[in-house]
Amino acid sequence: MKRQLTSKILLLALVSTFFTLYGCGTSQSGRVYSQGQAQRSLSVYYGTIIELREVTIEGSSSGAGTVVGGIAGGVAGSTIGSGRGSTLAAVAGALVGAAAGSAIEKGSTTKAGMEFTIELDNGRLMAVVQEQEGYYRVGDRVRLLQSGDGTWRVRQ
Repeated sequence: MKRQLTSKILLLALVSTFFTLYGCGTSQSGRVYSQGQAQRSLSVYYGTIIELREVTIEGSSSGAGTVVGGIAGGVAGSTIGSGRGSTLAAVAGALVGAAAGSAIEKGSTTKAGMEFTIELDNGRLMAVVQEQEGYYRVGDRVRLLQSGDGTWRVRQ
């Protein structure tokens, strides 16, 4: 009984850790700046949206989901049976948990995005992908902001 309670507490702690790490994902929105981007100069360009396409921004696989899922699955599996059966269940649980944790991490960090094709006022064509924010239309006048590291963002 005490072993099951300890396993459940450990499992709860691991799942909590996973969801805490999941919340630390980076945003690729045109309105979100990282701490390192604050108080940095940006080059500003103006243009008109000539094409918009919905895209998917692939989720990340940092490995945290795999590790946490594997540990949680191993702990859960070890509570099944006793002796050699418990060991086999722990190994199987760890493998299934690792696969599930990896899939959950990737799926939960995948985001809807928008590909903007913009004709700048100087005639140059630009394509920029960022998280979907839902308020842009073809023909809109926009600002493009270029940071020192070469990243671009579209703003109205």
